[in-house]
Amino acid sequence: MSTTIVIVIIVVAVVIVFLVAWVLMRKRREHQRAEAESIRERAAEQELEVGQREARAEETAARSRAAKAEAEVKAAQAEQLAQQAHVHRGDAADSRTELDRERERADKVDPDSKSDEKKSGEKTD
Repeated sequence: MSTTIVIVIIVVAVVIVFLVAWVLMRKRREHQRAEAESIRERAAEQELEVGQREARAEETAARSRAAKAEAEVKAAQAEQLAQQAHVHRGDAADSRTELDRERERADKVDPDSKSDEKKSGEKTD
């Protein structure tokens, strides 16, 4: 075989190897493009579901804020009622003290009263 034929065979073999490599790379890129498109389609399908989940999350957060505000109002009302109860208890205690004083005074004035003060007063007479 002549050197020229060997060189031609080597060149043809190298060209065939490059062509096979080029075809394989194209097929790989085509496969990657198809896979990327498939991923994008699945992402687009999930977009609606994710949007709905986000809307539910925002709605729940809004209900939470409303419940918290309502609880704060109720807590303020409870505090106000507790303060009013404290004032009423103080007034009632003052009234009870005044009522007890009036009863004691009546017992002192009443000659038929059987209070301890009256009895101790009669024994010393």
